[in-house]
Amino acid sequence: MSNDADSSGSQVIARAATILRALELQPKGMTISSLSRETGLPRTTVHRLVTSLESQQLLISGSTGVRLGPALARLAASAHTDVIALAQPSMETLGRRTRETVDLCVYRGSHAVSVSQFVSDQELRVVSAVGTAFPCHCTAHGKAILAMLADEKIADLLGGQPDVRTDNTLRTLPLLLDDIRQTRARRYAIDREEHARGVCGMGVYLNTGAGEHYAISVAVPALRFEEKFDHLLSSLMQCKAEIEALTS
Repeated sequence: MSNDADSSGSQVIARAATILRALELQPKGMTISSLSRETGLPRTTVHRLVTSLESQQLLISGSTGVRLGPALARLAASAHTDVIALAQPSMETLGRRTRETVDLCVYRGSHAVSVSQFVSDQELRVVSAVGTAFPCHCTAHGKAILAMLADEKIADLLGGQPDVRTDNTLRTLPLLLDDIRQTRARRYAIDREEHARGVCGMGVYLNTGAGEHYAISVAVPALRFEEKFDHLLSSLMQCKAEIEALTS
């Protein structure tokens, strides 16, 4: 294959990926015109690529426009399983090092859903069932994920008014966005009894390259959180680096 052909093929793949990324957080779909505006690609190019992607079930068209197709869902499920398996040893190491509960969560709309867990061996511990959907705006893993989104997207997700869970929940969108900006700057998120009384957490985003938004966190009883803060942070950052080395 000639260099020109290679370049042309790479350009097509890059443009297709741009369309898929634009649709990633648009579950209701987008029109061809909207996709053209969002991606900066000519309308005719978008239409041609959408047609090709539909033929492979990577996209589907409906009454509200074009959205991600079932083939992508199958690929995502496969990658999802791999991330859980690859993260497990590092999660166990983090759990043993801190003696606190470790959760791996995946982003689903305004929530972060627990998909894997290592449970603390201490008598006083924090445990939630795998499969629990945690509101992103008041949990450490959730805020770590929100920090990867634009402020406008966060406002859309919350409808302008965060749901109040405890006296420590950030009650207004400006307060939450300020906290998210701090999270972006320091690269980790903190929950100080914002989701549940007596429970604190620390979370980080995982760059896995799997096409999903993942975060890992440690859940800690409030009475131990501050005294263990530095140890929790260094251990969590080491776990993040280990998982990303395996998955990205």
